[in-house]
Amino acid sequence: MDGSVTVVSNPTVTVRITSTLSSFEVIRRFNRGITIAEFKSKLELVIGTPASCMDLQLFSVSDKFLQNLEDNEALLGSYPVDDDCRIHVIDRSGAQTLEFSDVSKVEKYEITDETYEKRTDSARAFMKKKKLGRYNEENSAQWDAAQAKHDEEEAALAAAIAVGNRCQVHVARQPTKLGTVMYVGTTDFKPGHWVGVKYDEPLGKNDGSVNGKRYFDCEAKYGAFVKPSSVIVGDFPEEDYGLDEM
Repeated sequence: MDGSVTVVSNPTVTVRITSTLSSFEVIRRFNRGITIAEFKSKLELVIGTPASCMDLQLFSVSDKFLQNLEDNEALLGSYPVDDDCRIHVIDRSGAQTLEFSDVSKVEKYEITDETYEKRTDSARAFMKKKKLGRYNEENSAQWDAAQAKHDEEEAALAAAIAVGNRCQVHVARQPTKLGTVMYVGTTDFKPGHWVGVKYDEPLGKNDGSVNGKRYFDCEAKYGAFVKPSSVIVGDFPEEDYGLDEM
C-alpha cells in the first residue's frame, strides 16, 4: 500500500431542469458519460424544445451561474455538474414563453342556456333523468322551505337594525370590526337583506357603492356590505387611535 487515494465519481447525476417555456421545474437523472448533444436529445422529451434550438446554462445547487454548456461533443461529466445542480434550457425555436402554462390564452367554450337545455348528454339532462338535486321534487321542496325560513330570519334580524346604529361586525375568519350602520335593505348585487357599514378603519371593500350603484357615502375602503346575522348593534364607541396626540 502506498497510501494513495483513488476517487471514483458516481456514473450518474441528478439535476434540476428549468426552461424558458415553462414555470415548472423537473428533476431527472442522467449518465455523466453521455455527450452534450445526447443530453439535449434526452431533454427534448422533457422540455419539448428541439435539440438544435437549445442553449444550456449550468447553475450551482444554490442557483449561482457557473457556465454555458456549449460543446456538443464534450461529455456531460466533463462539466462541474453535481447532484441538485440546475440546468436551464433557453429555447431559440421561437415558441412563446410560458405558452403551455398560461391558461388565459386558452379559448373558452361557451354555450347558451337554451342550447344547453336541449342537449341530452349533459349533466343537467342526467340530473333530470335521475331526479337528482333540485330536479327531485321532494328535495326541491325541502330546499325551498329551508331557503324561505332563512330569508325570514334574515329579514327579522334586518328589521332590528337601524341606520345610525353603532355596531360590531363578526365575519368568519376575519377580525371583529367596529363601525356605523349606513344602510339596511335589499340590493341589486345579490338577493336577500344586507347591512351597509362604514367602518372606523379602512378595513372595508368599497365607498358605499357596488357595481356603479350608490347605497351610502363614505371614504374608499371604509365601506362594506354584510349579512344581518353578522351585525351586533350596541353602544360601541369609536376607538381613540391617538390621532389627537402630539
